[in-house]
Amino acid sequence: MQEQLEKYFDRLWPINRSLTGDGNRETLDILSEIIPLTIHEVPSGTQCFDWIVPPEWNAKEAWIKDEHGNTIVDFAVNNLHLLGYSVPFEGELTFNELKEHLYTLPKQPDLIPYLTSYYSRRWGFCMSHNQFQKLDKNGIYTVKIDSSLDEKGAMTYGDLVLKGKSDKEILLTTYICHPSMANNELSGPLVTAFIYNQLKDKENYYTYRFVFAPETIGSIYYLSQYGEYFKQNLEAGFVVTCVGDDGQFTYKKSRRGNSLPDRAVYTILKQTESEFKVIDFAPRGSDERQYCSPGFNLPVVLLLRTTYGQYAEYHTSGDNKDFISFAAMEKTILKYVEILTLIEKNKKYINQFPYCEPQLGKRGLYPTLSEKEKAIEIDAMMWMLNYSDGDHDLLDIIEKCNIDYKTMMNVADKLLLKGILKN
Repeated sequence: MQEQLEKYFDRLWPINRSLTGDGNRETLDILSEIIPLTIHEVPSGTQCFDWIVPPEWNAKEAWIKDEHGNTIVDFAVNNLHLLGYSVPFEGELTFNELKEHLYTLPKQPDLIPYLTSYYSRRWGFCMSHNQFQKLDKNGIYTVKIDSSLDEKGAMTYGDLVLKGKSDKEILLTTYICHPSMANNELSGPLVTAFIYNQLKDKENYYTYRFVFAPETIGSIYYLSQYGEYFKQNLEAGFVVTCVGDDGQFTYKKSRRGNSLPDRAVYTILKQTESEFKVIDFAPRGSDERQYCSPGFNLPVVLLLRTTYGQYAEYHTSGDNKDFISFAAMEKTILKYVEILTLIEKNKKYINQFPYCEPQLGKRGLYPTLSEKEKAIEIDAMMWMLNYSDGDHDLLDIIEKCNIDYKTMMNVADKLLLKGILKN
């Protein structure tokens, strides 16, 4: 899996993604080799709640040269150099005129910042502060930005619905709107696509919905189309972002705090990780702000590695291939699969023999000798039988008994097979 992740990462890395544009289409085309997405085009100017889909932005060429013809920065070399959504510009400027359009990070002088101006028309370039300080303050500079803002363009997104036995859904959503950044951009789409690979051939109970859209405006539009449907049918949702570094797992709660995905994520992390971080919901961050807005208040959580904004490389050129680990990404994918497996198995079971314990021995479920290694499984059966009353689900029982979730799922399956439980 790691080799495949790296192969797709390398192909996706140089593409200039934004809220809109051909880079997003190219990104979705590549991801569709892993997950067969349906591609949608939403016309610029489309109203969605209080927002309007912006003009489509594309950039072909952007650079600054000094009066000797030396290239100072070039969008073709690093797409972070161009301020996102820069309007077209061409001309000669003095240093003092140019510096009003230059952005740096004085506290991180070796790094190029990532900045955008989606909803205010301007142009600009980003560079390292060290490079900025070397500019000739008496020089004349030539600037060219060959970009376009098309009011008749579109915002592109992709989705896929993987049907299960139930119409109730689990959502995995990620974004495709950042240019060349590794953890804060490509880790999310790649992990989401490879989760699909893990689920596609299974007999799933739930229907899974995968969404790849620009952050904020993409999720706002998607909720304008499916929000009311989600209120009736969404059982669990995950915003998949910042999942590629070696940091410990971080679980961000939903606005509800105790929804199905909240309980499942916490149970898995508690039983499988020696260290992890839990943070309460706050209306900051990524698309959880939209899915958990008060009008929807959907059961949507985040399982991240290091949280956005909490690592120094965030939104800079330092968020590159060297910062991430494909082994960590693989582990993240498998961790999501563990969580989804537990959600699949989480039911309210009913004991068909509620008056005293059923005789397990005659059904081949109880050892004929007092074997120590069987003690945990028998203990698990006792907990399942006692709390399978139609009021407690599997997660409730696991929380009460603190027995390994895999043992509990296995015991539930055995008791179902013998007709002792039903769901």
